[in-house]
Amino acid sequence: MIGVALAIAFTGLGSLGSSTLSAQRTPFRVCADPDYLPFSNKAGQGFENKIAEAVAKALGQPLEYTWANSRGTGGFGEFLGRTLDAKRCDAVIGIPYGNREELTTQPYYVSYYAFVFKKSRNYDIKSMDSPVLRKLKLGLEGETPVEDGVKIRGMLDRTTIFDVGSTSGLSPATMLDALEKGQIDVLMTWAPAIGFFLNRYADLEVVAVPNTRTLGSPEQYVFPMSMGVRMGDEALKKRLEQVIASQQTELTAILMQHGVRLYTP
Repeated sequence: MIGVALAIAFTGLGSLGSSTLSAQRTPFRVCADPDYLPFSNKAGQGFENKIAEAVAKALGQPLEYTWANSRGTGGFGEFLGRTLDAKRCDAVIGIPYGNREELTTQPYYVSYYAFVFKKSRNYDIKSMDSPVLRKLKLGLEGETPVEDGVKIRGMLDRTTIFDVGSTSGLSPATMLDALEKGQIDVLMTWAPAIGFFLNRYADLEVVAVPNTRTLGSPEQYVFPMSMGVRMGDEALKKRLEQVIASQQTELTAILMQHGVRLYTP
């Protein structure tokens, strides 16, 4: 999805004037996972690494990382508690907009959960309610909206659950390998997690999971993504939003270079 337009009513970085001089003498401190591609790693290869570099440059501050495992017991919430909330750093680069534990900037991209399957199968899959899903071997990441959707529809008995988001050292590419080997027929996953690896699998189709439901209230599978700071740090939140507003084209280009599929309504 090219050209996500997120209108943010802020002035450019130039308007910060002398207020940035003191900030420039201090690092832009970011919390990140040291080994979780395609998001981040210590070598700086993830798309969130590249976003952090672009933001630090725009702020005129050196980039400094606090490395901590974002997977395992407690998951991302525990990671935030041990790093951002503990004041070991000042920002995280990727957090769902409106997170209740932290302050979030205006979104800088919007993406979605996706159905992934071999093009040769030509499955008619348009939503979680597509009848063909009840006949196939499904695969998904545990503790995600798609797992909830499968449970609601009573399809968990034919589903393989991958613990990629909670197991250190396990790559999202593991799920694509299972799909390629025929261990599952359809993978349901967060699209940014696999985009970086999709060029290895030219035979795969990727279809967005829509925020719809045949019966009952709509479910959410499309998420705006923001940068996050500690509650109360309105000043840094505002500065980051100014960077997003002025550098959106560059940030979008970084995302696309790393295979992040953007959502266009």
